[in-house]
Amino acid sequence: MRALREAIRTGRLAPGTRLPSSRSLAADLGVARNTVADAYAELVAEGWLVARQGSGTRVAPRAEPVAHPSSSAARRPVVERRAARPPDTAPRPRHDLRSGRPDVSAFPRSAWLTSVRRVLAAAPAAAFGYGDPRGRPELRRALAGYLARARGVRADPERIVVCAGFVRALALLGEVLGGTVAVESYGLWIHRELLERAGARTVPLPVDDRGADVTALPDTGAHTVLLTPAHQYPTGASLHPDRRAAAVDWARSVGGVVLEDDYDGEFRYDRQPVGALQDLDPDRVVYLGTAAKSLAPGLRLGWAVVPGPLLEAVLETRRETAETCGVLDQLALADFVECGAYDRHVRAVRLRYRRRRDRLAAALAERAPEVRVTGIAAGLHAVLELPPGTEEPVLRAAERAGVAVQGLARFRHPEAPDGGPDGLVVGYGTPPEHGFAAALDALCAVLRDGLGRA
Repeated sequence: MRALREAIRTGRLAPGTRLPSSRSLAADLGVARNTVADAYAELVAEGWLVARQGSGTRVAPRAEPVAHPSSSAARRPVVERRAARPPDTAPRPRHDLRSGRPDVSAFPRSAWLTSVRRVLAAAPAAAFGYGDPRGRPELRRALAGYLARARGVRADPERIVVCAGFVRALALLGEVLGGTVAVESYGLWIHRELLERAGARTVPLPVDDRGADVTALPDTGAHTVLLTPAHQYPTGASLHPDRRAAAVDWARSVGGVVLEDDYDGEFRYDRQPVGALQDLDPDRVVYLGTAAKSLAPGLRLGWAVVPGPLLEAVLETRRETAETCGVLDQLALADFVECGAYDRHVRAVRLRYRRRRDRLAAALAERAPEVRVTGIAAGLHAVLELPPGTEEPVLRAAERAGVAVQGLARFRHPEAPDGGPDGLVVGYGTPPEHGFAAALDALCAVLRDGLGRA
């Protein structure tokens, strides 16, 4: 209730905004419907909300405060407080359409709690000690079976290393491998920065509609390459079979390593799943996966299937840092996979995301026909191709409207050739279910505004 008051007070919820039904919001928050209904009733009584039959519950209209000509001294402390506010407490956007994020309101709380209770009752006391630097054996066994079945990965549990998310696995490998790392010319800047902080230098590989152009690898001087073969991030291309084979042939010829980022391997809509590249040569490909997209990033659970020749170096580096993951979450995920709850959850959210993708494509086709939507056969995001010269105006329009969205240029490697296409990377998985329609409306309005001003 305090959060709703603050959102209305600061203008994040504008007058007239329709709130989700008490049933919908209760489901998103995992609380009883009566709790939400009581909060709504109290806010109506206080004048923050209005409720009318057939119109739902909305933010109450209110007059904007008029500044008194002599009130500058009274306003100064407010200005000073805003100036002193740290960046990480900046107001949240009205609509979050950033990519790389799932709908965390879909987290399967009840099923997860069942797994937690089961493993907490059964786990021996020794499970809560420091343990194996690879992670809990229960989770490694569960992952080995799941990855073989769902992604075609050849995974010996002894070669799986559980990490606190994909980024920690990548940082660990960057420290072990070092040297020059080839990366796709479009990719997540955080990953490049992680590798560079670990002492590596990154060089870009061109990306087109067949994925990364790995035929350019011999010219880079690299012995490691980071790829997103199943679903190039963010363009959405799948690495062509010829290029998959060429990447492995290159690694064999130079004694190199391919890092395979399979960040959203479970989410395929209009085509058969693309199997893992790792299956072509488990001794040259490190398979990297995560629960961030399928469950929630807050779990901080990822894994690497490490080739035998690299394994000891990875484990030695891990021992030096004494880095581990939460034992209870590892045990819970192992149970969640083994009892079939993980598969059921993935099927449910895959259907949800596919419907969202279809709604996004339909809305843009009707209301912004000049925008081409690409990269939507899989994953949780789409690329909106914009007319040349319009990316910046659209981003400015999005900022004015409180819509968090990313420009395609942000993903381009700083050493990549200039002149890439204009576009937006839109994450349709991020908003909660009750907010998706409003987010779509806001996005279409931003496109009209930005393209009209360009």
